[in-house]
Amino acid sequence: MKKESSLQKLFDYAGNYRYLTIFSWILSVISAWIALVPFYYIWKIVDEVLQVLPDFGKAVHLSRYGWSAVGFALLSMLIYICALMCSHIAAFRVQANMRSQTMRHIITLPMGFMDGIGSGKIRKIVNESSEATETYLAHQLPDRAGAMATPVGLLVLLLVFDWRLGLLSLVPVVIAFLIMGSMTGNEMKEKMAQYQNSLEEMSNEAVEYVRGVPVVKTFGQSVFSFKRFKEAIDSYEKWVISYTKDLRLPMVMYTTMINAVFAVLIAAAFLFTANGITNTFLLNLIFYIMITPIITVTLNKIMFSSENAMIVEDAIARIDSVMSIKPLEETETPQSPKGTSITLEQVSFRYQDAAKDAVHKVSLCIKEGEHVAFVGPSGGGKTTLASLIARFWDASEGKICIGGVDVRQIASRELMNTVSFVFQDSKLLKMSILDNVRMGKPDASKAEVLQALTDAGCDDILAKMPEGVDTIIGSRGTYVSGGEAQRISIARAMLKNAPILILDEATAFADPDNEAKVQEAFARLSKGKTVIMIAHRLSTITGTDRIYVLKDGRIEEQGSHDALEKQAGLYAHMWTEYNKSANWKVGGALS
Repeated sequence: MKKESSLQKLFDYAGNYRYLTIFSWILSVISAWIALVPFYYIWKIVDEVLQVLPDFGKAVHLSRYGWSAVGFALLSMLIYICALMCSHIAAFRVQANMRSQTMRHIITLPMGFMDGIGSGKIRKIVNESSEATETYLAHQLPDRAGAMATPVGLLVLLLVFDWRLGLLSLVPVVIAFLIMGSMTGNEMKEKMAQYQNSLEEMSNEAVEYVRGVPVVKTFGQSVFSFKRFKEAIDSYEKWVISYTKDLRLPMVMYTTMINAVFAVLIAAAFLFTANGITNTFLLNLIFYIMITPIITVTLNKIMFSSENAMIVEDAIARIDSVMSIKPLEETETPQSPKGTSITLEQVSFRYQDAAKDAVHKVSLCIKEGEHVAFVGPSGGGKTTLASLIARFWDASEGKICIGGVDVRQIASRELMNTVSFVFQDSKLLKMSILDNVRMGKPDASKAEVLQALTDAGCDDILAKMPEGVDTIIGSRGTYVSGGEAQRISIARAMLKNAPILILDEATAFADPDNEAKVQEAFARLSKGKTVIMIAHRLSTITGTDRIYVLKDGRIEEQGSHDALEKQAGLYAHMWTEYNKSANWKVGGALS
């Protein structure tokens, strides 16, 4: 099957607007040819001046020739402007369609997709990759069409007046064109892809770095702890320098050649006038000196459009890499869960390119209305296991059931209405508090939203907001703290009122005052629900019905807090270390 070209893919996004793009090329070609006509009238002016020399009063046609040149130049500009109008309309449509289609596809992908790729990388793909196509379609392609048409007209002009000078002026052009080919070949395409990869990775790590600054300040770590960010910067530096060095010599040679046409003509003039100079040769020489700079401009347009074509090809490949990711399969015969019990049977899951399973052969049963906790060392698989229950990913092996129904047999919308997930790093959008909370239940009334905010202990937040619940977060300096954002997110979960609740380190970064209010909100939110808590603060889960201790993707221990403490195993050790840490903090604060 023949691979679809980048232009064909852009046309797919353009729809019927592709015809505007094609029309812009036609107009650009016409404009390029008309732009050469003024040079003919300039030649006529010089010819008449040389014929009447030194009696310039006999040059009666200069005014007509001059206005004719101006008229054709203005006509060329007008047609070119029309070409750009057509190309811009099509380019904006392509960019909009590319972004909307990509985002619509991303919405259908598993929730874990964003964690796997990184929000910074996704932002760069969606925004910058689509932006790259706008310049290419709006400017580069029309310019390239005109630039390819210009040599045809130039060839006629160069050979009509003096074929010897015409052929000689083409020699450096041919050499420059060959050098250009070496700068836009497959090797340079690979270099461009590597450059974009390093830039994308640096962008992603920069986002994660900024998000981690509060942790650095809290724990007094140095910026050098962000090893991946530094490695991304080093990788970017490596490819930029490599790319620049590879292009250094050919770029110098190319620039020399395209500017050497004038030198070739001067050398030819000395050669052809060894036995004397005629007015005809002088006229042709002057004409060639005036018109050959167009060759330089034309070749530069072709070169930059070729470079931009490589960037666009890489951008489309990145968009395609997202579009090629398949959404989780939707069952054709969906079933509704009968209750909120959760059962896992020999469940395993491995992240892409990972060396081992993040979760391995895990089996457990959570009864309806039961409150359980997942604890254990970092990397033990707690969040992964909870994410599999919410079907952020599909398990590699095994079976996960909610209410006796395999999660893969539950319609995604019903599953999302069944399970509510409260993350440790709550995200609030730049919209009113009312709309942020209403995301949990889009058809909720304002009274329902206010009740949810009250139940989540957010009345003190609303009291200090200039417009109360209608205050837009992030505008005019109106921001909320991490703990306050968490409480607003809990209000959203309360409004959603899903029967299964997963709390992932939900109080990890809350200050003591906010933590107390968050815990009170959790107590109200958890009533009558099946609850899974993921926590490092072991004091928050001592009252749960059962605790699962995970290590290396397996369940190491399970039982109540008291039972696990008596076992003197991993949990008992964690509990002892946690209490030592808590006592040290209190003692340090008192001293």
